[in-house]
Amino acid sequence: MKHFIFLAAAAMMLAVACNTNTSAPAADQTTPATTMLTPTTPNPENAAIAQEFLKKCGTYYLATVEGDQPRVRPFGTAEIIDGKLYIQTGKVKNVYKQLLANPKAEICGYSGMEWIRIACELIPDDTVEAKKAMLDKNPSLRGMYSETDDNTIVLYCRNAHATISSFTGEPRSFEF
Repeated sequence: MKHFIFLAAAAMMLAVACNTNTSAPAADQTTPATTMLTPTTPNPENAAIAQEFLKKCGTYYLATVEGDQPRVRPFGTAEIIDGKLYIQTGKVKNVYKQLLANPKAEICGYSGMEWIRIACELIPDDTVEAKKAMLDKNPSLRGMYSETDDNTIVLYCRNAHATISSFTGEPRSFEF
């Protein structure tokens, strides 16, 4: 039940964060979105804090937008590669197509009495080195993905704003 609540909350947060307007004409879904989050300076230490929390969660939820509709699904990969927080998916999946059209995303995970929200842009990295690093750290994915196939894609968080909240303490916010 707690995962359902956070899934619903993540969908609502993404809709607000993307400021979708259902009366406006649909954006061209063939070109990347030009709207950006406030740029931040990369911070490997803060990226590692976010990764550690996501690892503690096990499963977290990634929200994207498709037209004017939020889309949320469970994810599990969260690795630091070259000081950046990366996730992994397949190019054939709708999540990847949504991120190409609009790189804005929100990640939400829950562990114990705390949860994390990460608003960011997810930027594709199609290098064999990044894909290999991800798959080496997640060998169970090798049955479905390879660093040399045409499907595997890794994406890193850019302009990330994270907040770790709880029911008992003040929120802690950081950027990476």
